Amino acid sequence: MGDDSEWMKLPVDQKCEHKLWKARLNGYEEALKLFQKIDDEKSPEWSKYLGLIKKFVTDSNAVAQLKGLEAALAYVENAHVAGKTTGEVASGVVNKVFNQPKARAKELGEDICLMYIEIEKGEAIQEELLKGLDNKNPKIIVACIETLRKALSEFGSKIISLKPIIKVLPKLFESREKAVRDEAKLLAVEIYRWIRDALRPPLQNINSVQLKELEEEWIKVSSAAPKQTRFLRSQQELKAKFEQQQGLGGDADGGDDDEEEAVPQVDAYELLEAVEILSKLPKDFYEKIEAKKWQERKEALEAVELLVKNPKLESGDYADLVKALKKVVGKDTNVMLVALAAKCLAGLATGLRKKFGQYAGHVVPTILEKFKEKKPQVVQALQEAIDAIFLTTTLQNISEDILAVMDNKNPTIKQQTSLFIARSFRHCTPSTLPKSLLKPFCAALLKHINDSAPEVRDAGFEALGTALKVAGEKAVNPFLTDVDKLKLDRIKECAEKVELVYGKKAGGAAEKKEGKPVTGKTTAVPGPAGDKETKDAATKPGPVKKASAVKAGVPPKKGKPAAAAGTGAAGPKGKKGPETKEIFESELSIEVCEEKAAAVLPASCIQQLDSGNWKERLACMEEFQKAVELMERSEMPCQALVRMLAKKPGWKETNFQVMQMKLHIVALIAQKGNFSKTSAQVVLDGLVDKVGDVKCGTNAKEAMTAIAEACQLPWTAEQVVAMAFSQKNPKNQSETLNWLSNAIKEFGFSGLNVKAFISNVKTALAATNPAVRTSAITLLGVMYLYVGPSLRMFFEDEKPALLSQIDAEFEKMQGQTAPAPTRGISRHSVGGGDDGEEEEEQEEIGNDVVDLLPRTDIGDKITAELVSKIGDKNWKIRKEGLDEVTSIINEAKFIQPNIGELPAALKGRLNDSNKILVQQTLSILQQLATAMGPNIKQYVKNLGIPVITVLGDSKNNVRAAALATVNAWAEQTGMKEWLEGEDLSEELKKENPFLRQELLGWLAEKLPALRSVPSDLLLCVPHLYSCLEDRNGDVRKKAQDALPFFMMHLGFEKMAKATGKLKPTSKDQVLAMLEKAKANMPAKPAPPAKASSRVVGGGAASAKFQPASAFADDLGSNTVESKPDLKKAKAGGLSSKTKVQGKKVLSKPSLKEEDDKSGPIFIIVPNGKEQRMREEKALKVLKWNFTTPRDEYIEQLKTQMSTCVAKWLQDEMFHADFQHHNKALTVMIEHLESEKDGVISCLDLILKWLTLRFFDTNTSVLMKALEYLKLLFNLLSQEEYHLTENEASSFIPYLILKVGEPKDVIRKDVRAILNRMCLIYPASKMFLFIMEGTKSKNSKQRAECLEELGCLVESYGMNVCQPTPGKALKEMATHIGDRDNTVRNAALNTIVTVYNVHGDQVFKLIGNLSEKDMSMLEERIKRSAKRPSSAPVRQAEEKPQRTQNISAHASMMRKGQAEDMSSKLNQNRNMGSHSETTHTVPREFQLDLDEIENDNGTVRCEMPALVQHKLDDIFEPVLIPEPKIRAVSPHFDDMHSNTASTINFVISQVASGDINTSIQALTQIDEVLKQEDKAEAMSGHIDQFLIATFMQLRLIYNTHMADEKLDKDEIVRLYSCIIGSMITLFQIESLAREASTGVLKDLMHGLITLMLDSRVEDLEEGEQVIRSVNLLVVKVLEKSDQTNILSALLVLLQDSLLATASSPKFSELVMKCLWRMVRLLPETINGINLDRILLDIHIFMKVFPKEKLKQCKSEFPIRTLKTLLHTLCKLKGPKILDHLTMIDNKNESELEAHLCRLMKHTMEQTGKADTDTEKGASHIEEKASKAKVNDILAEIFKKIGSKENTKEGLAELYEYKKKYSDVDIEPFLKNSSQFFQSYVERGLRLIETEREGKGRIATSTGISSQMEGTCIPLSTHTVSSSIGNTNGEEVGPSVYLERLKILRQRCGLDNAKQEDRPPLTSLLSKPALPTVASSTDMLHSKLSQLRESREQYQHLDLDSNQTHSSGIGTTLASPSSAAANIDDLKKRLERIKSSRK
Repeated sequence: MGDDSEWMKLPVDQKCEHKLWKARLNGYEEALKLFQKIDDEKSPEWSKYLGLIKKFVTDSNAVAQLKGLEAALAYVENAHVAGKTTGEVASGVVNKVFNQPKARAKELGEDICLMYIEIEKGEAIQEELLKGLDNKNPKIIVACIETLRKALSEFGSKIISLKPIIKVLPKLFESREKAVRDEAKLLAVEIYRWIRDALRPPLQNINSVQLKELEEEWIKVSSAAPKQTRFLRSQQELKAKFEQQQGLGGDADGGDDDEEEAVPQVDAYELLEAVEILSKLPKDFYEKIEAKKWQERKEALEAVELLVKNPKLESGDYADLVKALKKVVGKDTNVMLVALAAKCLAGLATGLRKKFGQYAGHVVPTILEKFKEKKPQVVQALQEAIDAIFLTTTLQNISEDILAVMDNKNPTIKQQTSLFIARSFRHCTPSTLPKSLLKPFCAALLKHINDSAPEVRDAGFEALGTALKVAGEKAVNPFLTDVDKLKLDRIKECAEKVELVYGKKAGGAAEKKEGKPVTGKTTAVPGPAGDKETKDAATKPGPVKKASAVKAGVPPKKGKPAAAAGTGAAGPKGKKGPETKEIFESELSIEVCEEKAAAVLPASCIQQLDSGNWKERLACMEEFQKAVELMERSEMPCQALVRMLAKKPGWKETNFQVMQMKLHIVALIAQKGNFSKTSAQVVLDGLVDKVGDVKCGTNAKEAMTAIAEACQLPWTAEQVVAMAFSQKNPKNQSETLNWLSNAIKEFGFSGLNVKAFISNVKTALAATNPAVRTSAITLLGVMYLYVGPSLRMFFEDEKPALLSQIDAEFEKMQGQTAPAPTRGISRHSVGGGDDGEEEEEQEEIGNDVVDLLPRTDIGDKITAELVSKIGDKNWKIRKEGLDEVTSIINEAKFIQPNIGELPAALKGRLNDSNKILVQQTLSILQQLATAMGPNIKQYVKNLGIPVITVLGDSKNNVRAAALATVNAWAEQTGMKEWLEGEDLSEELKKENPFLRQELLGWLAEKLPALRSVPSDLLLCVPHLYSCLEDRNGDVRKKAQDALPFFMMHLGFEKMAKATGKLKPTSKDQVLAMLEKAKANMPAKPAPPAKASSRVVGGGAASAKFQPASAFADDLGSNTVESKPDLKKAKAGGLSSKTKVQGKKVLSKPSLKEEDDKSGPIFIIVPNGKEQRMREEKALKVLKWNFTTPRDEYIEQLKTQMSTCVAKWLQDEMFHADFQHHNKALTVMIEHLESEKDGVISCLDLILKWLTLRFFDTNTSVLMKALEYLKLLFNLLSQEEYHLTENEASSFIPYLILKVGEPKDVIRKDVRAILNRMCLIYPASKMFLFIMEGTKSKNSKQRAECLEELGCLVESYGMNVCQPTPGKALKEMATHIGDRDNTVRNAALNTIVTVYNVHGDQVFKLIGNLSEKDMSMLEERIKRSAKRPSSAPVRQAEEKPQRTQNISAHASMMRKGQAEDMSSKLNQNRNMGSHSETTHTVPREFQLDLDEIENDNGTVRCEMPALVQHKLDDIFEPVLIPEPKIRAVSPHFDDMHSNTASTINFVISQVASGDINTSIQALTQIDEVLKQEDKAEAMSGHIDQFLIATFMQLRLIYNTHMADEKLDKDEIVRLYSCIIGSMITLFQIESLAREASTGVLKDLMHGLITLMLDSRVEDLEEGEQVIRSVNLLVVKVLEKSDQTNILSALLVLLQDSLLATASSPKFSELVMKCLWRMVRLLPETINGINLDRILLDIHIFMKVFPKEKLKQCKSEFPIRTLKTLLHTLCKLKGPKILDHLTMIDNKNESELEAHLCRLMKHTMEQTGKADTDTEKGASHIEEKASKAKVNDILAEIFKKIGSKENTKEGLAELYEYKKKYSDVDIEPFLKNSSQFFQSYVERGLRLIETEREGKGRIATSTGISSQMEGTCIPLSTHTVSSSIGNTNGEEVGPSVYLERLKILRQRCGLDNAKQEDRPPLTSLLSKPALPTVASSTDMLHSKLSQLRESREQYQHLDLDSNQTHSSGIGTTLASPSSAAANIDDLKKRLERIKSSRK
């Protein structure tokens, strides 16, 4: 099989796509081997197969498909990029593999799916499998179910989300196919394994038989918890652990950890649909429930009972229903109804879950009190109700209510409450049962276990036992210190029996640690999800990581009661916890001490202790000290040693040196030994006595500090302070307090007993000695740092003078943070979890202080009368009620949480119609928060959330008040309560812009400071996304601001996943924003910072005692906050509000406005500008075009701006008052520099807004606008921005209107701006706008515009005149006759300027003027000529002058901007050096002719006149400015990183004229290319590099080779470097493919020229060079993009055949390349864009019709073409005819006919029967074309027959015959008369002779924009005729300029849009075609910088319109015309020159 050999040679990836199945099979096999071989998962090899993997699995051949599946599996397993293929491969597997009969295929398909899940693509796979369940083919459904089941059994329910599967299960059970039902049953059993009974409710409605079968199967399921057996890539540690356990034979040590892993996390509740019941309540329910007859009440309750049986209820407002039920429970006399109501409440709580939480507080006290009922059924119903209610809230929230009932006299109530507490504790975890909760509960329960009633005692024991089990002994023991042994044992006994809900084995210390760090913030929600949340939260903060590691290895501590007390290595930092180490060190007698001391101290030392000689005592102390220093910790008998020191004389030592030593030794012993409190007791008294001593004080303090470190500060401090105040010495007292102040800073505040201190401090403040008072105040200052403002409450009754001192001290401390503790940490934090504990302590301090405050119970003052007042219809009475509440709270100052019915009453007032009352209610709520402190938590749901609703109020001050209230509450409650549950997300869901922006702003402020958040925050995300696309700009902005903080807590993954439900368009936008936010995402705050800031801010005290500003500073400095000013203002508002209600609120809005202005004023919307332009183009919005702006324009602009301009600025911009416009402009000027990108992205809108200002009458605004514009255009020119057409056309015309302003200053400014605009917008286009301005009715405007035109011509030469110099000048000249004198003068001056630039030619261009005008003009010209040395000099002088003019305005501009200016716009001026040429031939014409002479017949991009200049200067390594495509993408800067500019720089050096520089640059690039990891950096620079390289090749060819002086070895070195680096480049396929057609064409031209260069062959190593070029050419052909290279070769061939100058050898080599490409075609055909290639061939055949090709000397070209077409036909078959889409008029195309012939031919040859279809097609085609031909001819003959159209008809017939030479017109002539026949023939002949003569000229002038620069042959005849003038006289150069211009336009070299071009005779190419002319277009963007440096030397005058084309002066219309008769042209031009000189 000859065919085999062909595919055998193909690379693997191509085999895999081959049309032969054997080839594919072989490919798959090799791919499989390859995939198993590649080690690096990130290898680039993988990427090759990305697009193919889907084909692997969907192969149509079953055998190949099997292999393909194996290979695909290997790919997914090993490739890093495999994830990208998930969707397509999975759908391929589902639809094309699962239906295969072979079991192996199905298995592989399943394996692939599972492997995708393993590489973290579970969701996508699950989605595809679920889609598969809807397939009609049962095989597929079965396979999908089976795969889902396998996935679930292997990966477990954490990874496979069950909810969507369970949703479709019932449907699967209804399937007709038994196989599907059976498989569904297996799946249901598997699901049951994971979630047990949670599966029952969703399946309750399936067929009862099936359900019974299922039940039977379920019973068989083993009860052991299932485990995950296969792990994701990210779970490798879990996997290792699992394998290790398997190795150990089952469940080893870590068993308990794993059990937690397997806790079923799917909750039946989640899988149910919610039911709405409120609307289904009986209509008369509320009347019936109040009815007198109990039967009616019962009916009502039964109706509710029936409804609440639904397991999941829709959320709604159940307040009234709950109230009614509560009333029945509390007040109804019929116990049966009480039980029924309790059942209803239980049902509600179960159905609503967390949503019921807000009602829990109302109901719990009622139920608890109802436990006085004895009837068991009532008690049971109440128990069920309260248990269900407990699960909807947290213990914390209802603790107050429970504790209140604990002291009830009724024993049943006490018993039931204790039992309820015990049940509740079981649902807790250590983290949800913190010390702060345990403390009050334990205290209350301890009373119960001492109760007289046995049932109360038993219940108490059970509750305490449960607490012990849950929280661990370490936490509970401190509260049980006073319990006797018997009772303690009883408690422990109960603890043993307790079964916990979460199955925790024991409450060991480790568990405590795990829970700790999150205490108080994540009170995990009981219910199945709770534990998971706590665990997640617990593992987030840093320190805990260690703790959990410890946990895994800690064996259950069942049999170690009171372990902590005995051996605790880590002493608790608890305030009252029993101490660790030698807590119970008993006091030793003095004898024992002496014995112990003697064992460790030298004998002499002991003897001399009480010597009478102080020197001996001193010596003794020194020995003592040495001995202590050398002792080991374990050997040191601390108590014995300190007792020795205290031995007489002890602390009464008189010699200070001995005393100092003694104190030092005490410190040493405390540091080095195991120092107990007993030892401390021995010395402390003495230390305190010495602390005031001048000489020994410092040593005493050191010793005290050491003891505090050993025995903990709280204990030591308490002892020391008590001792100090029990003696009289004021010095000691004040020093003790000073020591304490310092110690607190060093040790931190944790565990200190504030109450005890406060009483001592009060004593100190009352002291007579001022030093003691001062020390006390200092101590208060330090305490203030930790406790916060609440500290002041304790001292309010002090004397005013003292109070002011305290305030002053507090003031000093404001804004400082408490220092981190430096001592007391290292000794104790062995356990790793202690950091967490400490933090918890810190957090409790604030609360502790608040707990110490005496709180009043105001419950009895909240009477029913007061409540009804608040709800009265008359607003005045409502106000009275509110006033009363205010005064009640004010009197009480601090209140207990019992406030009766007040919450409901106040809630009603929050939506009062009277806004003043709403505000008053808000201020009451604010007061309430301060007065109630943290206990306000329980009211968050029913009072706090309604306050948030008020944030949606339309009044600014109401919103401000609401925000202050929410902040005051949040300060007391923390954020957790607010974020839990769905309430917040429900608020965000409301589409109220005010509510949304305020709430998002608030969240953005609060979230950053939180360390963890409840998972419910995720519920807000969908609404956050809708806010991102809200109509209101502010909402969008706030949502964007909040986005990073949501992400900080939820993670990018969850957020991205949540976009799944959005519409595709929204999804893309949101994902883009998420990516952006990901970059700005702040880190979570670290724990310690949190502790201190929480304490400072959370002192829970009112701010009313502090000046507002201080409070603000305080908050600002302590909160992790991005905008401190914002916080300050808010806090300021808040505190002032507390001082004087309602008064200061009014200042809030102004404050708020100020601080909103901190963000950027222009928001960058990606592609916003492009989108707006598209809309305007598509006429979706109004085009910006009006004589005066109408309202709809202004509204439109406003809407467009809302997305990208800050709201407050927009308000200013569109304000009715002009002063606001001024303000807006001032802000815009301020932000101009800092927000460059923003300004550029909104530039079109800014300019449009400024045009509106031009229509304002206010001069100050106008002046300001012009000032802004000047700065703006400076900035834009620095940024090298180019105005887009849209921006220019909607702005310039309106600016020009202002040139005619009567005020001189304004006119001057506008002119300056116009001047500057030329730097960012082509002057030639400006010219047209200004020209329009000369038509104005305003004479000033006409005059100014004419002057400006003159300036433009002067600066930029004649090229600036548009559309042609002739037309422009005629237009200007008409103004010479204007009736206004200034206009006349301006017109004359302008034309004189043109004359100076252009000479006498002007008169021709102006055309006929009236005599009067002409004489005026001549007079003026004469006058100007009298000035010395006429034009050239004038020009030379004036330019710099204009330059200075510009620079004067533009202080910010770079120097030499004027020179830059020209280069930027590709409009160069002639400067003085060539002045004489201005009177001879225009420079550009002369230059281009020289250029053509050098050009070997192809369009070149040579720098003109290269040889004349030192190239070093031109190519001086300039740091290349970025390519100037700024107009297209304002975000260009972002993409251009540093590497890019470095690469640009190196590439620019490649083209350097200095050989060494070039070689160096090439080596650098070669190095980069050789390193795989770095080569990518070149991506995007390939064209640029290739251009630079072939520029260098030309430089060598034209310059270096001709240079005699140059050493030829140098040239060879350069050649080899160039070729070497190119070969390296073309080996990297991904880069090689980036080369574009134009560049490849020039490159091939350069390489072939080099191969043919005989001079190279003569060099020594020339042969070698040519060989390597050969190799390089082969590489280029193989590796570049096949479409581009084929296209380039075709164009090159066409050019080489056209150019007479090019050698036949050249064309031959091009053709050889083409043949090579033809050989490659079978492999590459699929990757080729055939439409483009056929278009190129079509154009080639257009230029070279068959006849013309046949005339060529060689037959190669025609053969090449035929071979190419033949091969294409052979490969593509009839389909090839579908690829002619890009050819405009196919039936004129010779190509189509040729292809049809070929097709026919191949058909005939193959003659296969099965090609009917194709034959049919071609038949139809033929018929169709014949019919068409007949119709056309009939039409033509009809015309010839009619008198009027006969000529036209003949012409058409001639054209037609010429096109279709083989068309037969005989039939049409046959039936006509002889005369008609001969008439037709004669007519055709006549036309032919006519056309022969004129034809060529016609075609030459009508050059089509064919391929925009492919060239048309011009005969000599044409050229000469175009130069000679009809009258035979010599023609001035401007005519050539005109012609050149027309040619340039036709060749697409001026940037006029294609639509605007003159209709050309035959537009062959589609306007959208990529240009192949040459790489000139790219040269503009890439090499313009080289030009800029050149411009100073060379004076090109390129067409001004050429902003986007390269403008290196090379692109003349058609090289062939140049080649045609260059000598002739040159001679003529020489003649013209000499005659002009």
